[in-house]
Amino acid sequence: MERLQGRVAVITGVASGIGLALARRCAREGMKLVLADIEPAPLAAACDELRAAGADAVAERTDVADAASVEALADAAYRRFGAVHLLCNNAGVSAAALRTPAWETRLEDWHWTLGVNLMGVVHGIRTFVPRMLAGGDEGHVVNTASVAGLLTGSGPYFASKHGVVCVSEGLYKDLRLAGAKVAASVLCPGVIRTAILDAERNRPADAGAPTDWAGLSDAAREWVQRFRAELEAGWAPATVADAVVDAVRSDRFYIVPAQERYLGLLRLRLEDLRALRNPTLPPVG
Repeated sequence: MERLQGRVAVITGVASGIGLALARRCAREGMKLVLADIEPAPLAAACDELRAAGADAVAERTDVADAASVEALADAAYRRFGAVHLLCNNAGVSAAALRTPAWETRLEDWHWTLGVNLMGVVHGIRTFVPRMLAGGDEGHVVNTASVAGLLTGSGPYFASKHGVVCVSEGLYKDLRLAGAKVAASVLCPGVIRTAILDAERNRPADAGAPTDWAGLSDAAREWVQRFRAELEAGWAPATVADAVVDAVRSDRFYIVPAQERYLGLLRLRLEDLRALRNPTLPPVG
């Protein structure tokens, strides 16, 4: 989809981080914007900022874990603009202790993380793709996973992102086999300056209590502190937004703006698979 000017983009998780950077970049491309997030005040602030910069934008509070909420988002998008050309299923969460082993991870963390990260993408696909196909125009779906979705970990964050990669690749193939004008990509960023470790600010009451920091092991707390420092030194979200627009224009499926350290771990994992050998243990730390 080379031409973006005048076309309509729907972006979830848009109030901060990668989502906001995507919205800013799409606005610079002259796209009309449908902005979705679960946080009302930051969502409104993002919409005000983009409108002040000249964008034609509308905001819709959305809980991507709720299929009915995503349906309402689609209704609002088509009611306002009559079409959707770019869908960015970007909303995502993680409990702070995202490297906790599976056997120590609370069941509530599994349900909440998979509900947002994986089912949020599923809801977006099920709700928007049929309408995009029926519109008969060019379109593109970008699902945000993570480099974690190409590596491994036993907890819900890694599992959810692997699910997004799998669903996205299947979606790409299904659309190609159908001869559709709609294409798909999966976004697998490395360490980006976002507030992913603070995602529990939006954790609903029915998803269990936030992480009990006092209940974490010393090793888990130290890992979180190191990763928070790594995030603060990570790449700017705008770098990811630029990579997404380039991929949409060039119809590239894998979008992996990640640091060499993570690309090296990915190459090592792929070599393990190629050789059918036992997984190489990750470096300590």
